[in-house]
Amino acid sequence: MIWQQILDFFATSWTGPAGIPARLGEHLAYTAIVVVIALLIAFPIGAAIGHTRKASWLIINLANAARSLPTLGLLTLLVLLLGLGFTPAAIGLVILAVPPILTATYAAVKGANPVVVDAARGMGMSEWQILTRVEIPLGLPVILGGLRSAVLQVIATATVAAYIALGGLGRFILDGLAVRDYGQMAGGAILVAGLALVADLAFALLTRLIPTREEKP
Repeated sequence: MIWQQILDFFATSWTGPAGIPARLGEHLAYTAIVVVIALLIAFPIGAAIGHTRKASWLIINLANAARSLPTLGLLTLLVLLLGLGFTPAAIGLVILAVPPILTATYAAVKGANPVVVDAARGMGMSEWQILTRVEIPLGLPVILGGLRSAVLQVIATATVAAYIALGGLGRFILDGLAVRDYGQMAGGAILVAGLALVADLAFALLTRLIPTREEKP
């Protein structure tokens, strides 16, 4: 029975370079690297266009268009262009992670309380000070929401890295499929879902710890 196969998988897969701890570490490393790169790209752009309103329609539409790209198809194309390795997987996952961070940052900065922003400008704050001391702090919960979405998407989609001979939790699914080991496949899927759930709960807790700010600068 499938449940017995799943239990057997979890009972025997905790050691070695292909064990659950090793694969989980690889998956977390892929996720962290990709999200940090996406954050470094998307956050400054989102904050800039949210504050200045310049070219926002173009950049937001491009970001939304990137959401519709099929990850596996994009990964296949990148592998053909760049070869096997972490680079094509990272590029594909970064393209997936940028849109939610960018759009959330843009919405957060643009949606800052105009009364508070005008008060800051009236106090003589520079545009940079307004952005960093007023608009970003006010919009931090929204920005975290975008980061949360990006992290969850990357955790779920990083399983495709297994298709190009990389590690991560996706290896359990792909290797199990190759030998029709349904317990291993299901166990890998459970691990991915569990990791996503833990990450979601962590972001939910972090968001609750951040008070909504509407005070004057």
